[in-house]
Amino acid sequence: MIDSASWAERLGGDTFLAQTCFRAHKVIRSNGNAHPSLLAWGDLNEIVAAHRLEPPRMRLSRAGEAVPATAYSILRTNRRGVSWYQPQPADFHARLAEGASLVIDAIEQIHPPVREAAAGLERFFRTPVQVNAYASWTAEEGFGTHWDDHDVVVLQLEGSKRWKIYGPTRQAPAWRDVETPEVPTGDPIADIVLTPGDVLYLPRGWWHAVSADQGTASLHLTFGLATQTGAEFLGWLRDDLRASLTVRADVPRFGTPEERADYLAAVRKDVLAALDDPAVLDRWERTLDATHPGRPRLSLPHLTGVPAEPGITVQATVPRARIDQDDQAVTFAGAGNEWTFALPVAPLLRLLAGGPPATLADLAAESDLTLVQVSEVVSELVAGQAVAVVGGSS
Repeated sequence: MIDSASWAERLGGDTFLAQTCFRAHKVIRSNGNAHPSLLAWGDLNEIVAAHRLEPPRMRLSRAGEAVPATAYSILRTNRRGVSWYQPQPADFHARLAEGASLVIDAIEQIHPPVREAAAGLERFFRTPVQVNAYASWTAEEGFGTHWDDHDVVVLQLEGSKRWKIYGPTRQAPAWRDVETPEVPTGDPIADIVLTPGDVLYLPRGWWHAVSADQGTASLHLTFGLATQTGAEFLGWLRDDLRASLTVRADVPRFGTPEERADYLAAVRKDVLAALDDPAVLDRWERTLDATHPGRPRLSLPHLTGVPAEPGITVQATVPRARIDQDDQAVTFAGAGNEWTFALPVAPLLRLLAGGPPATLADLAAESDLTLVQVSEVVSELVAGQAVAVVGGSS
């Protein structure tokens, strides 16, 4: 399993976050070391066969353009009138051999090993992560030279992939921007070939072109990191300021010039007061972590509570859950909910927040709580969608 500690070790931990993140690209070679295989060709074949994945969730792309679904699929309709595009293997293979690339968006939602790796990376970067799978067979660039509006961590799984990196042509380009970055000219600043196990970090806005020109079929995962810009922070601050009567009040659109000036002065005072709070960024980051829904999961067959059985295995579904502790109690916040427990519960919460699955017996041993007490705490967290039962049920 690739958890947050594994990601931190590969990327460089706090040094990476302080010196490289958002600033420069970085290549981390596997040097022949074996790493967990998150997705193999057999997994990909099964996913395409077993799931009704249609464009744009699953698509073929060539020269920066989407290949029409009718070029590799047949529209099927069952007797109840439900229609879907069913891939035809011969046509699918032919389009890929001609130079198209296969893309499956959000593959972490349907393949558990990738989901676990995404959760680990989310704990490290403290931001939501989506994973896309890319497979290519030719030297043709499936997407042309392009840039992304979010940082990415690329993990090469099978074969080789050439990355030509040109760097940014506009500082911090964003999804909703006022200008479009200019296409780069000249030679790339880096021309690298990733082989199995290699990792590439690329900041948002860095132009790149990618091809499988090494004569082997290539399969890689791209972990996209949700961007947290000043625009996101100011959007949160706007909502946070609704506690102010001035902000909630109507804008004096029909007022006198003096009334309008007074209104602007009052708004300015509230905004500057909020920005003067040295803890405002900490509050914003905590809100991001505590309110994000995470990766919700059912806990069937347990509908009303988790029984006190030692073998039942549970796991947190909120990779960035927040734990705060004082001399009186411990607070666990995640999925938009917050729970306050007695101090003896703290070790249980920290074990869950670490990410790996744990049995109720493990949680009881960690916290010195009884099995019944553990099941009561876990049941509360399951009801709040911050934890799920993942195994051990009869």
